[in-house]
Amino acid sequence: MIKKIDSFKKYKEAYIESVEHPEKFWEAIAEKFYWRKKWNKVLEFDLSKPEVKWFQGGKLNITENCLDRHLEKIGNKTAIIWEPNNPDEESRYITYRQLYVKVSRFANVLKNNGVQKGDRVCLYMPMIPELSIAMLACARIGAVHSIVFAGFSATALSSRINDSECTLLITANEVYRGTKPINLKAVCDEALENSPCIKKVIVYRRTVEPTHMKAGRDVFWFDELQKVPVDCEATEMDAEDMLFVLYTSGSTGKPKGMVHTTGGYLIGTAYTFQNVFQYQKDDVYWCTADIGWITGHSYIIYGPLAAGATTVMFEGVPSYPDYGRFWEIVEKLKVTHFYTAPTAIRALAKHPLDFVEKYDLSSLKVLGSVGEPINEEAWHWYNDNIGKGTCPIVDTWWQTETGGIMISPLAGVTPLRPTFATLPLPGVQPALMDENGKEITTSPAEGRLAMKAPWPSMARTIYGDHQRYKDTYFSTYKNMYFTGDGAYRDAVGNYRITGRVDDVVIVSGHNLGTAPIENAINEHSAIAESAVVGFPHDVKGNALYAYVTKYDGVALSDEELRLEINQQIAGSIGAIAKLDKIQFVNGLPKTRSGKIMRRILRKIASDDAGNLGDISTLLNPEVVELIKNKALV
Repeated sequence: MIKKIDSFKKYKEAYIESVEHPEKFWEAIAEKFYWRKKWNKVLEFDLSKPEVKWFQGGKLNITENCLDRHLEKIGNKTAIIWEPNNPDEESRYITYRQLYVKVSRFANVLKNNGVQKGDRVCLYMPMIPELSIAMLACARIGAVHSIVFAGFSATALSSRINDSECTLLITANEVYRGTKPINLKAVCDEALENSPCIKKVIVYRRTVEPTHMKAGRDVFWFDELQKVPVDCEATEMDAEDMLFVLYTSGSTGKPKGMVHTTGGYLIGTAYTFQNVFQYQKDDVYWCTADIGWITGHSYIIYGPLAAGATTVMFEGVPSYPDYGRFWEIVEKLKVTHFYTAPTAIRALAKHPLDFVEKYDLSSLKVLGSVGEPINEEAWHWYNDNIGKGTCPIVDTWWQTETGGIMISPLAGVTPLRPTFATLPLPGVQPALMDENGKEITTSPAEGRLAMKAPWPSMARTIYGDHQRYKDTYFSTYKNMYFTGDGAYRDAVGNYRITGRVDDVVIVSGHNLGTAPIENAINEHSAIAESAVVGFPHDVKGNALYAYVTKYDGVALSDEELRLEINQQIAGSIGAIAKLDKIQFVNGLPKTRSGKIMRRILRKIASDDAGNLGDISTLLNPEVVELIKNKALV
């Protein structure tokens, strides 16, 4: 296995080595994995194009590294512990050997349903073991999985299926989130009215409810298993072959299908998992994310399984049956590593400590935070009440685009500073840039966060649109990847992420582009124009505030209209994008070239209207005062 960094001195040595001799550094790590054929070249890149290739010529299959190679030594070890939504339902424990059999068998199901190497398969599933089985089965035969979070609407699902031209969809009939039943199959049926590229649908029966099935297209998971043998040899993949496409919200409206490849992604996720969490062989690791997001891909499935870890999957929500559910599970499973989002921490911190104190959390060794910057209050609550002051908190910064953690403490190794992601991992070369595009080399300093060199797990392109990939990430600063985030660096080099600097708002850990939300609002017949910004929120971190102009003569009341706008957003994107505040305005502040001045709107929404700067150059400065006076703060 990978040699872990177990002291701060070793971290500094590894970091220097990774910057001065990156190829030698990553080659030594890659050699610890199973390759059918070794690579010819560790790294080749040109960030002006941008083109990046890692471990060129190397042949492997990621599932042989996550499953097959463990069978001899730890085949009987639990790979996945599944906790259901309903605490009265039984947990499921799946060993590495059992997982290997289940994945191989379902891989044969995929082949039997016409899936071939390179085909895209969409997964729209709840947090059940079958989701992990299905994604690994895709990887087993060289098919490309595209997982869509099961909270997205039919419209959002359809657009993602069509963009990546998926030929097969895997879903479940129904799922419960808390007490709420959600008919996933009905959402899929609606989506498929506009997705003719899907030829087959495989449905897992999660509940006993009657399920509408379309003859010739829809088949049940269990029925299909009966038709295939158990063994399935892994398909040989090139290191740069596509592993998955995962969509992230774009600031321009259309979601971006980030493409991750096989070799570099495996190395990056396994290395970061081992070192950030300092995982030991008998630990029980739980990341509370949904596999529909990158956190679930990298740190529930691929990273932990590559490391031979025991990883927990949880179907439910932190509030059901009560706000002690997380801690009940920690006690029950003797969880050692707990990795969650600041949103969840803030929501739980609002409730009495009784929900925490009645459970034994002494098994915990490491706490983690992911999805957005953690505020100081939440950090201290987490440290004091969950970690009891004895568990290091790894505040991890990374993105869908980066594939793996980039800046983070290493548990028990890195000196901590509350709200700081602290130091870059080996192989990560951050830069702070000023507004003129120059690198800031002094510390302390604040600027925009960019990366100066490639790393193995980075996304290689946007599916079907390499130009957009270049324009979005590599055009702001020459030969650098621009993260879209601002950051502060202290005197000793620790980084604190200060938030997005583009038109993307992080709500409850989810990156939401404002453009698709505005498009959904503007589709309403009563609405002329809108602008959506983020504002600080006690629980969500940020929430969404919309400034909306109506056409004359609208009969609906403001409240009726607010309700319909949010219904329209839920139908077009999903409930996660609903607006907390909708202010109806006479006009939006614009530059003389017609650009909406969102900076001003953000300040008003954040109750910071005393410092708007010079507005005299606006086309319509008078609207600013009107908006200020009626602001919903």
